[in-house]
Amino acid sequence: MDNLPNCPKCNSEYTYDDGTFLVCPECGHEWTPGAEETNADEVVVKDANGNILKDGDSVTIIKDLKVKGASSALKQGTKVKNIKIVDGDHNIDCKIDGFGAMSLKSEFVKKI
Repeated sequence: MDNLPNCPKCNSEYTYDDGTFLVCPECGHEWTPGAEETNADEVVVKDANGNILKDGDSVTIIKDLKVKGASSALKQGTKVKNIKIVDGDHNIDCKIDGFGAMSLKSEFVKKI
């Protein structure tokens, strides 16, 4: 039996060769042998200009955004400090003065 590496995701020793891929039967992870594994849990989020955003960055809203349940919209130019990157459609969590906790889409902000 070949000496195959453990699964890089769950460290299972029961991996098997499936032609061009190695497969883990426990977690279902597939990878190419010898290829560098990237951290799949890390989310890359870019602003409207293509700059990569990270937790703690400050951004500016680039267009007026209507907010459900609020009497007014978020105005263009509103500064948002200390953002948090999350997974999902609205991939920025933040707290905006005067509005409170919000989720924003990265396509409507630019990095300061």
